[in-house]
This record gives sequence, C-alpha cells and structure tokens, in this order.
Amino acid sequence: MSALTYATAKLLRLLPRERISRACGQLADARWPDGFGRVFVNAYGRILDVDFEECVAPTAADRGWESFDAFFTRPLKDGRRPIAGDARTIVSPADGKIVAIDSIGRNATFQVKGRPYDLNELLGDPAEAERYIGGTGCVVYLSPRDYHRVHAPVAGVIRHVRSLPGDYYPVNAIGERHVENLFAVNRRVVIAIDTPEEVGLGRVTVVMVAAIVVGRVTVTGIDERDVSPGFHPYDPPLHVERGGEIGQFHLGSTAVVFVEGRGAPRIAAGLGPVLYGAPLAVADRASPGAGADRASPGAGADRGRAGEGAGA
Repeated sequence: MSALTYATAKLLRLLPRERISRACGQLADARWPDGFGRVFVNAYGRILDVDFEECVAPTAADRGWESFDAFFTRPLKDGRRPIAGDARTIVSPADGKIVAIDSIGRNATFQVKGRPYDLNELLGDPAEAERYIGGTGCVVYLSPRDYHRVHAPVAGVIRHVRSLPGDYYPVNAIGERHVENLFAVNRRVVIAIDTPEEVGLGRVTVVMVAAIVVGRVTVTGIDERDVSPGFHPYDPPLHVERGGEIGQFHLGSTAVVFVEGRGAPRIAAGLGPVLYGAPLAVADRASPGAGADRASPGAGADRGRAGEGAGA
C-alpha cells in the first residue's frame, strides 16, 4: 500500500461524503448554458473514450444533452446489446467490469477480492440472504465511461424493492481495500425478481450499490426522483423481460447479482470487461415440471471495451 493510497483513504473518512454526493447530484441535474454541454461532453468523451455511436444523442448535429445527468444516463440505440441464451441464462445487468463472480457459502457469505461479504447485511434481510446459500454472486463495477442504466438479468416479476440507507464511500480499489464490508456499508437499492416456476431459477436479486458522488438512484415503477429508504411494494407486480430496464445510476457505481442455487447455476463468465446482456451463469437443471431441454450460454453479447478507468 502506497503512502498516497493510505493518505487518500484517511482523507475519505474525514470528508462529508453524503453531502458531497448530494451536491454532485444537484450539479449534474443543473441545465447547462447554451453550447457548454457540447464542449464538455466532447472533452469527456475524448478523455474516457466514450462510444457515442452506440447511444441515442439528442440531435444528429451535436451532443446536445441538456445536463450532465442527461448525458450520463444516456440510452443506447436499439439492438446494441444482444441478450444471450434462453430463459435459464442469467445475463449481466450492466456494462462494466466483473470484479467478482463465485459461489455463495453456507454462512451466506460471498467473497470479493478475498474479503467475505455478509449477505444478511448487504440485502438487509436474513431470510433473503438464506435463500442464496449455494447459489452464485457476481459484482459488476461501472466506471465513468460506461452506460449507466441497469437491466433485468432474468425475466420475471418484481413484487417489491428495498431501499437501504448507508454511506457513500468510493467502490474503487481504495474503498475495497480500506472499508470493511464496503458494499453493505454503502447505500443500496435491492431489486428482487421472481422468475416463472417452470424456469427453475427461483428469485434473482440485483443490488444497486451507491458510492461517493452518486447523487441518486431511480428504479423502474417507483415514481420518485430518488428511491426513498424503506420497503416499496408493487401493486400490481411489475413484469420485466430479460434485458428490460429496471433502474438508473445518476452518476456511477456497482451492481451486484445474486442467483439461487436451486437451478444449479453454472458460471459462464470470468473477471474482466462485460456488457449488459452477456451471460453470467446458466441454470443446468430445470425445476420439476419444467422442460427437459438444457440451457446454453448462446451467442454472448460483444465483449467490447468496458469498465476500465477510475471512478466512484
């Protein structure tokens, strides 16, 4: 550990992280003066090598997003992310970099870079944590250059969302090294997706983990500018397709996916860059009454450059 890294970690503990994050969110929402947005976005794109060809720009003539948040949460053009495999293929919910993918232990812990994470704390519900014992967990880190919308890794029904208060430490290498149980300490939004019984996957959960400068998190089906802390039931439940949008980071962070063990999920990805829609795991075994065909990873999404660089 370098002296600079140690000093940075100490400084982060002294900073008013939540206030900084809220202020950054308000600044990102502010409407740009005429012409400034185009200059800023072009410079940002050159520095971080953003692929403007894959996103929907406001006009064909320029990069006329009205604010930094509008640019940061830019949508993709249709067809830019093929969704791999069939209904028993769990796909990445986001563009980014896979920094951990592994099985979940008997004590409901999940290893990220050699450190154990307690699912009871991360999910905010011991009963929910228990269902994932023997299953699979995957951490996708989103860098500032990435597309920042989050998508359903499976088709199914969302019956509730749990928004958990927390801190705003960075989720980069400094935060991972110096903040114990980082993902469970930071603010997070837990989105549970119940898959059809015949698919045999049970529940798949996506946890959107906030970080420093992440001003807010929005979730499909919740009409709030920022998902407020607490339990949010859906009435009626929200049906989502694999690859359907379920949320947005307003400035960047991390998406964590948990898959139950009942479908004997076989890991189909490795550490490194990933695009949303690429396979993470495949259920090899259907539940009783399901079809006899076996899942295949299929034609994975193009694993172009994603997830590199420093970020929140």
